Amino acid sequence: MPYSKLITLEQFIVDQQSLYKDAQGSLSKIFRSLELAAKVVNRDVRKAGLVDILGNHGATNVQGEEQKKLDVIANDVFLAAISRSGEVCMIISEEMDEVYYVEGAENEKYIVAMDPLDGSSNIDVNASIGTIFSIYRRTNFTEKPSVTDCLQKGKHQVAAGYFIYGSSTMLVYTTGMGVNGFTLDDSIQEFCLSHPNITTPDDGKIYSVNEGNLNEFPEGVQEYVAYCKEKDKATNRPYSARYIGSLIADFHRNLLKGGIYMYPSTEKAPNGKLRLMYELNPMAFLVEQAGGLAHTGSARVLDVKPTELHQRVPLYIGSKNMVEKVLGMMVSEELQEASL
Repeated sequence: MPYSKLITLEQFIVDQQSLYKDAQGSLSKIFRSLELAAKVVNRDVRKAGLVDILGNHGATNVQGEEQKKLDVIANDVFLAAISRSGEVCMIISEEMDEVYYVEGAENEKYIVAMDPLDGSSNIDVNASIGTIFSIYRRTNFTEKPSVTDCLQKGKHQVAAGYFIYGSSTMLVYTTGMGVNGFTLDDSIQEFCLSHPNITTPDDGKIYSVNEGNLNEFPEGVQEYVAYCKEKDKATNRPYSARYIGSLIADFHRNLLKGGIYMYPSTEKAPNGKLRLMYELNPMAFLVEQAGGLAHTGSARVLDVKPTELHQRVPLYIGSKNMVEKVLGMMVSEELQEASL
């Protein structure tokens, strides 16, 4: 693309901001802080094999998972950058037990939720990883900021997105007016609009699920996986199985190409493994803005009321028709059980 036609992230945000007569530039400042932090993390990811930032940090996060060194670095980098934006009163992170209250920002109106390094188990094998974030507007100004302000339904997000550190580094985000993707141009160190107005296909040919747990899935999900493998020319089956084990990488591929990602409940993880506040809500907001669906198996993801910061719920997300198909099979299973 000729440089004369490039639209940088900052230019794009300013143009979008002009559509709101009451906009004061607060979100622009938060996005600039996120962009800066992502560039720092991207730099560290690129040289991960050259410096001592691989391997375990020697501690566990609130989920009981072993933290990787780059997890800790990413959390610190985003925490510092977002705090300096001057627009955020609270930050919650998958890597932190409690809410982080930004000093001197008690009267600010925004809250940021983040997974600073999604797919961190893939760091040591050079697979795609990323950062997921979402932004909420605080609703209670009569009292000091508290954890209650953070526990909002996903439908109240004002913005959400992710940075993916892969063969190229991309930002994909929404503010409720569609989904746009930006690719980092290393030569000028700017995120440039590369994927305008992303829409995900209603149907896809990819299903992403950890089939190692197949026998523990609900029967409706097992039935759907079998359906994906059946040969049927009319519906372009069998589908292709693609599972990286990094939500952000699997979601990004399926968003662009069409597909479904599933993390059902299992015997070991009856509520699934993924976190509502840090992973499901941002991805659900994005996929719905792109024309897809996100469901827990019992409710629309964006309608789930969080009860705790690190709550986990099952996930079925992706192309509209594919998600509806698996949900239909799960409902059929429930109806059969109820009739017995």
